[in-house]
Amino acid sequence: MEEKPIKSYSVTALGTLMKELNQPTFRAKQLAEWLYARHACSYDEMTNLPASLRSTLNQRFPLFAPKIIERSISQDGTRKYLIRFGDGVLVETVGIPSRDNQRLTVCFSTQAGCPMACAFCATGKEGFVRNLTPGEIVDQVLVVQEDFGTRVSNVVGMGQGEPFLNYDNTLAALHILNDENLVGIGSRRMSVSTCGIIPGIERFAGEPEQFTLAISIHSAVQHVRDALMPNVARYSIPDLKRALKHYVQKTNRRVTLEYLMIRDVNDSEEDLAAFKDFCSGLLCHVNLIAMNNIDDSPLQPSDKRTIEQWISALQAQNIETTLRDSRGSDIAGACGQLKNTFLS
Repeated sequence: MEEKPIKSYSVTALGTLMKELNQPTFRAKQLAEWLYARHACSYDEMTNLPASLRSTLNQRFPLFAPKIIERSISQDGTRKYLIRFGDGVLVETVGIPSRDNQRLTVCFSTQAGCPMACAFCATGKEGFVRNLTPGEIVDQVLVVQEDFGTRVSNVVGMGQGEPFLNYDNTLAALHILNDENLVGIGSRRMSVSTCGIIPGIERFAGEPEQFTLAISIHSAVQHVRDALMPNVARYSIPDLKRALKHYVQKTNRRVTLEYLMIRDVNDSEEDLAAFKDFCSGLLCHVNLIAMNNIDDSPLQPSDKRTIEQWISALQAQNIETTLRDSRGSDIAGACGQLKNTFLS
């Protein structure tokens, strides 16, 4: 097996690695528990592993601990972190406590940077660096959990990157987070948001866990969506709806449709009619998002009255619709604002 940082391996791959190192299979379980249940920073801490195994792992499969480089705290309690991994790559992660402090949600990144170049997103302007490993994705959740001193209850793959362009590592991370012996977050409390990568949606439909699928749609008018999200223009809106209907049919789970309200871009009556048509016959929940400020962007949020009209019109068609409670905008930690920079 290829030698690489230990957190590059899924739990299943750890089992294969132990076999190749002539170790009993239970060693993989012990190793995974040290990495994720106990979040060990070095092999020296793993006292129930033989010293010879620890030495081999240390020499051939380095273990890097994530480091918080900066942290910002919003007036609403949201915390944004700039995290550095072993090779110096930086990503942003957001911890979002509920207003009653009964839940703690982590918005994690799946890639350093993003190749999608969406017009409304600061991350896309930064370009793409690399995919994150399963352990680096999980580390973000554990870093937030340790910093808050509170167990994370929910996770959303809505940070930097397109999860379905890093599908295998994202799913490996979700399995670690879901494992009751490791992090233990219920699958129904885990969401993944995609720009609409249809092959990924088709694969996700085959996953047995009850993860939530969210689609960043932002327009049901083809030319508008293509302009906002140029790197998914190859997937037509009719094809996306067919893929989502297949997903619902196969999983019996509804999808979340995320729609960023942008003034004079995607909030006209024509846009509303097209979106209602897209939602028709689809088991879905609509999450409207008031656009957050992005530096150097000409795009502006829709006015409050327009958003209220959309909510009323969609609900009148029996389309369950909510307005996202956007958090952390004062620290550039809200939707579309993550770009590895911090407020002074």
